[in-house]
Amino acid sequence: MSLALLTILVSATDLSGAREAFVVIGALGIWRYSWAVLNFSRAIWFRRVAYPRRKARALAAYAERGRSARAHFLVTSYRIPTDVTLRVYRSVFAAAMAAKGGAQVVASVVDAADARLIRTLFDRQCAGAHSVSLVMDRIPGTGKRDALAAGLRHIAKTCPTREDVVLLVDGDSCVPVDIVEKSAPFFTDHRVGALTTDEAAEIEEAGLFQDWFRLRFDQRQVMMCSMALARRVLTLTGRMSVFRADLATNPDFIRLVQHDHIDHWRFGRLAFLTGDDKSTWFWLLKQGFEMTYLPDVQSISMESQPKAGFVTSAVTLMTRWFGNMLRTNARALALPRKDIGTFVWWSLLDQRISIWTTLAGPSAAVLAALLYDPMILVAYAAWVLFTRYVFCTALSAFRGRGFPVTYPVLLYFSQLMGALVKSYVTFRLDRQKWTRQTTVSSFGVGAPQGPGWRKITRQLGTGYLHALAVGWLLLGVFYLVGFEGAL
Repeated sequence: MSLALLTILVSATDLSGAREAFVVIGALGIWRYSWAVLNFSRAIWFRRVAYPRRKARALAAYAERGRSARAHFLVTSYRIPTDVTLRVYRSVFAAAMAAKGGAQVVASVVDAADARLIRTLFDRQCAGAHSVSLVMDRIPGTGKRDALAAGLRHIAKTCPTREDVVLLVDGDSCVPVDIVEKSAPFFTDHRVGALTTDEAAEIEEAGLFQDWFRLRFDQRQVMMCSMALARRVLTLTGRMSVFRADLATNPDFIRLVQHDHIDHWRFGRLAFLTGDDKSTWFWLLKQGFEMTYLPDVQSISMESQPKAGFVTSAVTLMTRWFGNMLRTNARALALPRKDIGTFVWWSLLDQRISIWTTLAGPSAAVLAALLYDPMILVAYAAWVLFTRYVFCTALSAFRGRGFPVTYPVLLYFSQLMGALVKSYVTFRLDRQKWTRQTTVSSFGVGAPQGPGWRKITRQLGTGYLHALAVGWLLLGVFYLVGFEGAL
Protein backbone atom coordinates (compact mmCIF):
# COMPACT_ATOMS: atom_id res chain seq x y z
CA MET A 1 0.00 0.00 0.00
CA SER A 2 2.81 2.39 0.91
CA LEU A 3 4.59 1.60 -2.36
CA ALA A 4 1.40 2.19 -4.36
CA LEU A 5 0.84 5.51 -2.59
CA LEU A 6 4.44 6.50 -3.27
CA THR A 7 4.08 5.68 -6.99
CA ILE A 8 0.88 7.73 -7.29
CA LEU A 9 2.39 10.71 -5.48
CA VAL A 10 5.56 10.76 -7.54
CA SER A 11 3.68 10.45 -10.84
CA ALA A 12 1.13 13.13 -9.89
CA THR A 13 3.62 15.67 -8.54
CA ASP A 14 6.23 17.68 -10.39
CA LEU A 15 9.35 16.89 -8.41
CA SER A 16 11.91 17.69 -11.07
CA GLY A 17 13.22 20.64 -9.10
CA ALA A 18 13.85 18.44 -6.07
CA ARG A 19 16.26 16.14 -7.90
CA GLU A 20 19.16 16.99 -5.57
CA ALA A 21 17.03 16.30 -2.53
CA PHE A 22 16.12 12.83 -3.77
CA VAL A 23 19.77 12.14 -4.59
CA VAL A 24 20.74 13.03 -1.00
CA ILE A 25 17.93 10.98 0.54
CA GLY A 26 18.67 8.10 -1.84
CA ALA A 27 22.39 8.14 -1.10
CA LEU A 28 21.75 8.10 2.63
CA GLY A 29 19.21 5.33 2.17
CA ILE A 30 21.62 3.20 0.14
CA TRP A 31 24.25 3.67 2.83
CA ARG A 32 21.96 2.62 5.68
CA TYR A 33 20.19 -0.17 3.80
CA SER A 34 23.46 -1.68 2.57
CA TRP A 35 24.70 -1.72 6.17
CA ALA A 36 21.48 -3.44 7.26
CA VAL A 37 21.76 -6.02 4.45
CA LEU A 38 25.37 -6.70 5.40
CA ASN A 39 24.43 -7.32 9.03
CA PHE A 40 21.49 -9.52 8.05
CA SER A 41 23.74 -11.58 5.77
CA ARG A 42 26.37 -11.98 8.46
CA ALA A 43 23.70 -12.90 11.04
CA ILE A 44 22.25 -15.61 8.79
CA TRP A 45 25.70 -17.06 8.12
CA PHE A 46 26.52 -17.08 11.82
CA ARG A 47 23.22 -18.68 12.80
CA ARG A 48 23.18 -21.31 10.06
CA VAL A 49 26.87 -22.09 9.54
CA ALA A 50 29.44 -20.55 11.89
CA TYR A 51 27.63 -21.04 15.19
CA PRO A 52 26.75 -24.74 14.70
CA ARG A 53 30.40 -25.44 13.83
CA ARG A 54 31.74 -23.51 16.84
CA LYS A 55 29.21 -25.18 19.12
CA ALA A 56 30.15 -28.66 17.88
CA ARG A 57 33.86 -27.97 18.45
CA ALA A 58 33.17 -26.55 21.91
CA LEU A 59 31.04 -29.54 22.99
CA ALA A 60 33.68 -31.99 21.72
CA ALA A 61 36.47 -30.19 23.59
CA TYR A 62 34.34 -30.00 26.75
CA ALA A 63 33.65 -33.73 26.63
CA GLU A 64 37.37 -34.48 26.19
CA ARG A 65 38.27 -32.33 29.20
CA GLY A 66 36.44 -34.71 31.49
CA ARG A 67 35.67 -32.08 34.13
CA SER A 68 32.52 -30.02 34.43
CA ALA A 69 32.83 -26.33 35.21
CA ARG A 70 31.96 -25.04 38.66
CA ALA A 71 29.53 -22.13 38.39
CA HIS A 72 29.42 -18.97 40.48
CA PHE A 73 26.16 -17.01 40.20
CA LEU A 74 26.26 -13.38 41.32
CA VAL A 75 22.75 -11.94 41.55
CA THR A 76 22.22 -8.25 42.36
CA SER A 77 18.82 -7.16 43.69
CA TYR A 78 17.59 -3.68 44.54
CA ARG A 79 13.97 -2.62 44.89
CA ILE A 80 12.70 -5.65 42.99
CA PRO A 81 9.08 -6.75 43.61
CA THR A 82 8.81 -9.85 45.78
CA ASP A 83 7.11 -11.98 43.13
CA VAL A 84 9.89 -11.17 40.64
CA THR A 85 12.60 -11.94 43.22
CA LEU A 86 11.02 -15.35 43.85
CA ARG A 87 10.94 -16.19 40.14
CA VAL A 88 14.49 -15.06 39.56
CA TYR A 89 16.01 -16.98 42.46
CA ARG A 90 13.97 -20.10 41.69
CA SER A 91 15.51 -20.07 38.21
CA VAL A 92 19.01 -19.41 39.59
CA PHE A 93 18.78 -22.18 42.22
CA ALA A 94 17.45 -24.60 39.60
CA ALA A 95 20.34 -23.76 37.28
CA ALA A 96 22.81 -24.08 40.16
CA MET A 97 21.53 -27.55 41.04
CA ALA A 98 21.73 -28.56 37.37
CA ALA A 99 25.41 -27.55 37.19
CA LYS A 100 27.32 -30.84 37.16
CA GLY A 101 30.46 -29.29 38.59
CA GLY A 102 28.68 -27.71 41.55
CA ALA A 103 27.69 -24.10 42.09
CA GLN A 104 27.84 -21.16 44.46
CA VAL A 105 25.16 -18.46 44.53
CA VAL A 106 26.12 -15.03 45.85
CA ALA A 107 23.01 -12.97 46.56
CA SER A 108 23.84 -9.28 46.78
CA VAL A 109 20.95 -7.53 48.53
CA VAL A 110 20.26 -4.31 50.40
CA ASP A 111 17.07 -5.08 52.32
CA ALA A 112 16.99 -7.55 55.20
CA ALA A 113 13.57 -8.74 54.02
CA ASP A 114 15.07 -9.82 50.68
CA ALA A 115 17.85 -11.68 52.49
CA ARG A 116 15.34 -13.63 54.61
CA LEU A 117 13.18 -14.41 51.59
CA ILE A 118 16.11 -15.72 49.54
CA ARG A 119 17.48 -17.78 52.42
CA THR A 120 14.08 -19.38 53.03
CA LEU A 121 13.67 -20.18 49.34
CA PHE A 122 17.16 -21.70 49.19
CA ASP A 123 16.51 -23.91 52.23
CA ARG A 124 13.33 -25.22 50.62
CA GLN A 125 14.48 -25.60 47.03
CA CYS A 126 18.06 -26.77 47.56
CA ALA A 127 17.59 -28.97 50.61
CA GLY A 128 20.02 -31.88 50.36
CA ALA A 129 21.87 -30.36 47.38
CA HIS A 130 25.37 -30.43 48.89
CA SER A 131 26.96 -29.26 45.64
CA VAL A 132 25.19 -25.87 45.89
CA SER A 133 25.99 -23.17 48.44
CA LEU A 134 24.50 -19.75 49.14
CA VAL A 135 26.34 -16.62 50.26
CA MET A 136 24.22 -13.69 51.47
CA ASP A 137 26.02 -10.41 50.81
CA ARG A 138 24.22 -7.55 52.58
CA ILE A 139 25.53 -4.23 51.30
CA PRO A 140 24.50 -0.56 51.59
CA GLY A 141 22.44 0.76 48.68
CA THR A 142 25.33 2.61 47.02
CA GLY A 143 24.77 1.23 43.54
CA LYS A 144 25.11 -1.84 41.38
CA ARG A 145 28.82 -1.33 40.75
CA ASP A 146 29.66 -1.61 44.45
CA ALA A 147 27.40 -4.66 44.69
CA LEU A 148 29.15 -6.37 41.77
CA ALA A 149 32.60 -5.60 43.15
CA ALA A 150 31.76 -6.94 46.62
CA GLY A 151 30.21 -10.08 45.15
CA LEU A 152 33.14 -10.75 42.84
CA ARG A 153 35.54 -10.42 45.78
CA HIS A 154 33.51 -13.05 47.64
CA ILE A 155 33.85 -15.36 44.64
CA ALA A 156 37.58 -14.61 44.33
CA LYS A 157 38.12 -15.95 47.87
CA THR A 158 37.17 -19.43 46.61
CA CYS A 159 40.05 -19.29 44.10
CA PRO A 160 38.13 -20.27 40.95
CA THR A 161 40.12 -21.62 38.01
CA ARG A 162 40.02 -20.68 34.33
CA GLU A 163 37.82 -23.75 33.78
CA ASP A 164 35.07 -22.32 35.99
CA VAL A 165 32.46 -19.70 35.07
CA VAL A 166 30.92 -16.64 36.70
CA LEU A 167 27.38 -15.61 35.80
CA LEU A 168 26.35 -12.01 36.47
CA VAL A 169 22.56 -11.90 36.78
CA ASP A 170 20.26 -8.93 37.36
CA GLY A 171 17.63 -9.28 40.05
CA ASP A 172 14.83 -9.13 37.47
CA SER A 173 16.18 -11.73 35.01
CA CYS A 174 15.51 -15.46 34.93
CA VAL A 175 18.20 -17.83 33.63
CA PRO A 176 17.56 -21.09 31.75
CA VAL A 177 18.02 -24.21 33.87
CA ASP A 178 20.78 -25.58 31.59
CA ILE A 179 22.71 -22.31 31.26
CA VAL A 180 25.93 -23.69 32.76
CA GLU A 181 26.13 -26.79 30.58
CA LYS A 182 25.28 -24.78 27.47
CA SER A 183 27.73 -21.94 28.08
CA ALA A 184 30.72 -23.59 29.79
CA PRO A 185 31.88 -25.57 26.70
CA PHE A 186 32.65 -22.35 24.80
CA PHE A 187 35.31 -21.45 27.36
CA THR A 188 37.40 -24.45 26.33
CA ASP A 189 38.67 -22.00 23.71
CA HIS A 190 41.18 -19.99 25.76
CA ARG A 191 40.56 -16.93 23.60
CA VAL A 192 36.94 -16.61 24.80
CA GLY A 193 36.59 -14.38 27.85
CA ALA A 194 32.82 -13.99 28.08
CA LEU A 195 29.55 -14.60 26.31
CA THR A 196 25.99 -13.40 26.37
CA THR A 197 22.74 -14.97 25.21
CA ASP A 198 19.47 -14.22 23.50
CA GLU A 199 17.00 -12.34 25.64
CA ALA A 200 13.23 -12.05 25.89
CA ALA A 201 11.21 -9.42 27.70
CA GLU A 202 8.19 -10.28 29.80
CA ILE A 203 5.85 -7.29 30.14
CA GLU A 204 2.46 -7.66 31.81
CA GLU A 205 0.52 -4.95 29.99
CA ALA A 206 0.00 -5.33 26.26
CA GLY A 207 0.55 -2.17 24.23
CA LEU A 208 3.18 -0.04 22.55
CA PHE A 209 5.78 -0.50 25.27
CA GLN A 210 5.54 -4.28 25.02
CA ASP A 211 5.73 -4.20 21.20
CA TRP A 212 8.66 -1.78 21.31
CA PHE A 213 10.67 -3.97 23.67
CA ARG A 214 10.05 -7.11 21.62
CA LEU A 215 11.08 -5.28 18.48
CA ARG A 216 14.30 -4.18 20.18
CA PHE A 217 15.12 -7.77 21.13
CA ASP A 218 14.39 -8.94 17.58
CA GLN A 219 16.87 -6.34 16.31
CA ARG A 220 19.29 -7.35 19.06
CA GLN A 221 19.26 -10.98 17.90
CA VAL A 222 20.30 -9.96 14.39
CA MET A 223 23.02 -7.54 15.48
CA MET A 224 24.46 -9.89 18.11
CA CYS A 225 24.68 -12.71 15.55
CA SER A 226 26.35 -10.40 13.05
CA MET A 227 28.89 -9.18 15.60
CA ALA A 228 29.53 -12.67 16.97
CA LEU A 229 30.75 -13.67 13.52
CA ALA A 230 33.60 -11.22 14.19
CA ARG A 231 34.14 -12.97 17.57
CA ARG A 232 33.47 -9.79 19.55
CA VAL A 233 30.00 -8.53 20.39
CA LEU A 234 29.44 -4.84 21.14
CA THR A 235 28.11 -5.33 24.66
CA LEU A 236 27.92 -7.94 27.40
CA THR A 237 24.33 -7.61 28.47
CA GLY A 238 24.00 -6.58 32.08
CA ARG A 239 20.85 -8.66 32.49
CA MET A 240 22.77 -11.94 32.23
CA SER A 241 26.23 -12.70 30.89
CA VAL A 242 28.76 -15.46 31.54
CA PHE A 243 32.48 -14.90 32.18
CA ARG A 244 35.56 -17.03 32.54
CA ALA A 245 35.96 -17.17 36.32
CA ASP A 246 39.65 -16.33 36.55
CA LEU A 247 39.05 -13.18 34.47
CA ALA A 248 35.94 -12.02 36.35
CA THR A 249 37.82 -12.32 39.64
CA ASN A 250 40.93 -10.55 38.38
CA PRO A 251 41.60 -7.58 40.72
CA ASP A 252 41.94 -5.19 37.76
CA PHE A 253 38.62 -6.40 36.35
CA ILE A 254 36.88 -5.85 39.69
CA ARG A 255 38.53 -2.46 40.12
CA LEU A 256 37.30 -1.27 36.73
CA VAL A 257 33.76 -2.50 37.39
CA GLN A 258 33.64 -0.57 40.67
CA HIS A 259 35.55 2.58 39.71
CA ASP A 260 35.33 2.92 35.94
CA HIS A 261 35.73 6.42 34.54
CA ILE A 262 36.73 8.48 31.52
CA ASP A 263 38.58 11.77 31.32
CA HIS A 264 36.58 14.25 29.25
CA TRP A 265 38.05 17.41 27.77
CA ARG A 266 35.17 19.55 29.06
CA PHE A 267 33.83 17.74 32.13
CA GLY A 268 37.08 16.42 33.55
CA ARG A 269 36.97 12.98 35.16
CA LEU A 270 33.59 11.29 34.78
CA ALA A 271 33.08 8.33 37.08
CA PHE A 272 30.58 5.81 35.68
CA LEU A 273 27.34 5.34 37.56
CA THR A 274 25.51 3.09 35.09
CA GLY A 275 26.82 0.87 32.30
CA ASP A 276 28.64 -1.86 34.25
CA ASP A 277 28.12 -4.14 31.23
CA LYS A 278 30.13 -1.71 29.13
CA SER A 279 32.93 -1.74 31.69
CA THR A 280 33.20 -5.54 31.71
CA TRP A 281 33.07 -5.55 27.91
CA PHE A 282 35.77 -2.88 27.56
CA TRP A 283 38.15 -4.63 29.96
CA LEU A 284 37.96 -7.86 27.99
CA LEU A 285 38.18 -6.04 24.66
CA LYS A 286 41.28 -4.17 25.78
CA GLN A 287 42.87 -7.39 27.03
CA GLY A 288 42.32 -9.02 23.64
CA PHE A 289 39.72 -11.63 24.63
CA GLU A 290 36.92 -12.77 22.37
CA MET A 291 33.27 -12.38 23.39
CA THR A 292 30.66 -14.53 21.71
CA TYR A 293 26.89 -14.97 21.57
CA LEU A 294 24.58 -17.96 22.02
CA PRO A 295 21.50 -17.39 19.82
CA ASP A 296 19.81 -20.62 20.95
CA VAL A 297 19.97 -19.89 24.70
CA GLN A 298 17.52 -17.36 26.11
CA SER A 299 17.17 -15.52 29.40
CA ILE A 300 13.97 -13.73 30.38
CA SER A 301 13.86 -10.25 31.89
CA MET A 302 10.80 -8.86 33.64
CA GLU A 303 10.35 -5.33 32.35
CA SER A 304 8.06 -2.58 33.55
CA GLN A 305 7.30 0.81 32.05
CA PRO A 306 9.32 3.37 34.05
CA LYS A 307 7.06 6.34 33.24
CA ALA A 308 3.36 6.88 32.67
CA GLY A 309 3.56 7.47 28.91
CA PHE A 310 5.18 5.31 26.24
CA VAL A 311 7.26 8.07 24.64
CA THR A 312 8.53 9.33 28.01
CA SER A 313 9.42 5.77 29.06
CA ALA A 314 11.22 5.03 25.80
CA VAL A 315 13.22 8.26 25.95
CA THR A 316 14.16 7.61 29.60
CA LEU A 317 15.51 4.15 28.78
CA MET A 318 17.26 5.24 25.58
CA THR A 319 18.97 8.08 27.44
CA ARG A 320 20.52 5.59 29.86
CA TRP A 321 21.36 2.97 27.21
CA PHE A 322 22.90 5.37 24.71
CA GLY A 323 24.71 7.31 27.41
CA ASN A 324 26.45 4.08 28.44
CA MET A 325 27.28 3.32 24.82
CA LEU A 326 28.71 6.74 24.02
CA ARG A 327 30.76 7.00 27.21
CA THR A 328 32.59 3.84 26.18
CA ASN A 329 32.61 4.29 22.41
CA ALA A 330 35.53 6.75 22.10
CA ARG A 331 37.95 4.75 24.22
CA ALA A 332 37.05 1.55 22.38
CA LEU A 333 37.69 3.27 19.04
CA ALA A 334 41.07 4.36 20.37
CA LEU A 335 42.18 0.71 20.64
CA PRO A 336 44.34 -0.59 17.75
CA ARG A 337 42.12 -1.71 14.89
CA LYS A 338 44.23 -4.79 14.24
CA ASP A 339 43.65 -5.95 17.83
CA ILE A 340 39.87 -5.68 17.86
CA GLY A 341 39.18 -6.41 14.19
CA THR A 342 38.21 -4.14 11.32
CA PHE A 343 34.50 -5.00 11.38
CA VAL A 344 34.23 -4.39 15.12
CA TRP A 345 36.13 -1.12 14.77
CA TRP A 346 33.90 0.02 11.91
CA SER A 347 30.76 -0.94 13.85
CA LEU A 348 31.94 1.22 16.73
CA LEU A 349 32.54 4.10 14.34
CA ASP A 350 29.12 3.59 12.80
CA GLN A 351 27.54 4.08 16.23
CA ARG A 352 28.57 7.72 15.91
CA ILE A 353 28.06 8.18 12.17
CA SER A 354 24.52 6.76 12.31
CA ILE A 355 23.43 9.57 14.64
CA TRP A 356 23.83 12.14 11.90
CA THR A 357 22.96 10.05 8.84
CA THR A 358 19.66 9.08 10.49
CA LEU A 359 18.82 12.74 11.16
CA ALA A 360 19.98 13.90 7.73
CA GLY A 361 17.31 11.93 5.84
CA PRO A 362 14.19 13.49 7.41
CA SER A 363 15.94 16.86 7.54
CA ALA A 364 16.47 16.71 3.77
CA ALA A 365 12.83 15.72 3.26
CA VAL A 366 11.54 18.62 5.37
CA LEU A 367 13.82 21.17 3.68
CA ALA A 368 12.92 19.88 0.22
CA ALA A 369 9.22 20.14 1.10
CA LEU A 370 9.72 23.75 2.18
CA LEU A 371 11.76 24.64 -0.90
CA TYR A 372 9.87 22.74 -3.61
CA ASP A 373 6.61 20.92 -2.87
CA PRO A 374 4.92 19.88 0.44
CA MET A 375 3.88 16.59 -1.19
CA ILE A 376 7.50 15.50 -0.86
CA LEU A 377 6.80 14.87 2.83
CA VAL A 378 3.91 12.55 1.98
CA ALA A 379 6.08 10.68 -0.50
CA TYR A 380 8.85 10.42 2.06
CA ALA A 381 6.44 9.08 4.71
CA ALA A 382 5.18 6.44 2.27
CA TRP A 383 8.75 5.41 1.49
CA VAL A 384 9.61 5.22 5.19
CA LEU A 385 6.63 2.96 5.95
CA PHE A 386 7.38 0.70 2.97
CA THR A 387 11.06 0.22 3.79
CA ARG A 388 10.35 -0.31 7.50
CA TYR A 389 7.71 -2.89 6.64
CA VAL A 390 10.28 -4.76 4.54
CA PHE A 391 12.80 -4.51 7.37
CA CYS A 392 10.29 -5.82 9.93
CA THR A 393 9.41 -8.69 7.61
CA ALA A 394 13.08 -9.65 7.47
CA LEU A 395 13.37 -9.40 11.26
CA SER A 396 10.35 -11.60 11.82
CA ALA A 397 11.62 -14.14 9.29
CA PHE A 398 14.93 -14.31 11.16
CA ARG A 399 13.03 -14.87 14.41
CA GLY A 400 10.58 -17.29 12.81
CA ARG A 401 7.43 -15.50 13.92
CA GLY A 402 5.05 -12.77 12.80
CA PHE A 403 4.94 -9.16 13.91
CA PRO A 404 2.18 -6.72 14.94
CA VAL A 405 1.11 -3.82 12.72
CA THR A 406 2.80 -1.38 15.11
CA TYR A 407 6.31 -2.66 14.29
CA PRO A 408 7.09 -0.46 11.22
CA VAL A 409 6.03 2.73 13.02
CA LEU A 410 7.85 1.74 16.21
CA LEU A 411 10.96 0.91 14.19
CA TYR A 412 11.08 4.37 12.65
CA PHE A 413 10.30 5.93 16.03
CA SER A 414 13.26 4.07 17.54
CA GLN A 415 15.57 5.11 14.73
CA LEU A 416 14.59 8.79 14.68
CA MET A 417 14.06 9.30 18.41
CA GLY A 418 17.14 7.22 19.13
CA ALA A 419 19.25 9.48 16.91
CA LEU A 420 17.84 12.57 18.63
CA VAL A 421 18.59 11.11 22.06
CA LYS A 422 22.10 10.12 20.99
CA SER A 423 22.81 13.60 19.66
CA TYR A 424 21.57 15.05 22.95
CA VAL A 425 23.61 12.65 25.11
CA THR A 426 26.76 13.09 22.98
CA PHE A 427 27.17 16.57 24.44
CA ARG A 428 25.97 15.62 27.94
CA LEU A 429 28.01 12.56 28.90
CA ASP A 430 28.11 13.82 32.49
CA ARG A 431 24.42 13.11 33.06
CA GLN A 432 23.68 9.63 34.35
CA LYS A 433 20.67 8.16 36.09
CA TRP A 434 19.42 4.70 37.02
CA THR A 435 15.83 3.93 36.10
CA ARG A 436 15.07 2.42 39.50
CA GLN A 437 17.27 4.64 41.68
CA THR A 438 17.01 8.34 42.41
CA THR A 439 20.78 8.74 42.23
CA VAL A 440 21.63 11.26 39.53
CA SER A 441 25.09 12.25 38.40
CA SER A 442 26.08 15.51 36.74
CA PHE A 443 29.74 16.32 36.08
CA GLY A 444 30.68 12.85 37.31
CA VAL A 445 29.73 10.66 40.22
CA GLY A 446 30.82 12.23 43.45
CA ALA A 447 32.54 15.10 41.63
CA PRO A 448 32.26 18.53 43.20
CA GLN A 449 29.69 20.72 41.53
CA GLY A 450 31.70 23.90 42.01
CA PRO A 451 30.22 27.39 42.09
CA GLY A 452 26.83 27.97 40.53
CA TRP A 453 28.32 30.11 37.78
CA ARG A 454 30.58 27.26 36.72
CA LYS A 455 27.63 24.90 36.39
CA ILE A 456 25.71 27.49 34.37
CA THR A 457 28.73 28.10 32.13
CA ARG A 458 29.06 24.39 31.44
CA GLN A 459 25.39 24.08 30.61
CA LEU A 460 25.59 27.04 28.25
CA GLY A 461 28.69 25.57 26.62
CA THR A 462 26.93 22.24 26.21
CA GLY A 463 23.91 23.87 24.60
CA TYR A 464 26.11 25.91 22.30
CA LEU A 465 28.11 22.91 21.05
CA HIS A 466 24.96 20.85 20.50
CA ALA A 467 23.28 23.69 18.60
CA LEU A 468 26.46 24.20 16.54
CA ALA A 469 26.55 20.52 15.52
CA VAL A 470 22.88 20.50 14.55
CA GLY A 471 23.35 23.79 12.70
CA TRP A 472 26.21 22.41 10.63
CA LEU A 473 24.13 19.31 9.84
CA LEU A 474 21.19 21.41 8.62
CA LEU A 475 23.46 23.74 6.69
CA GLY A 476 25.08 20.80 4.93
CA VAL A 477 21.72 19.24 4.09
CA PHE A 478 20.37 22.62 2.95
CA TYR A 479 23.28 22.97 0.56
CA LEU A 480 23.01 19.40 -0.76
CA VAL A 481 19.29 19.56 -1.52
CA GLY A 482 20.01 22.40 -3.95
CA PHE A 483 18.93 25.57 -2.18
CA GLU A 484 20.57 27.70 -4.94
CA GLY A 485 18.02 26.57 -7.49
CA ALA A 486 15.11 27.13 -5.15
CA LEU A 487 15.95 30.70 -4.16
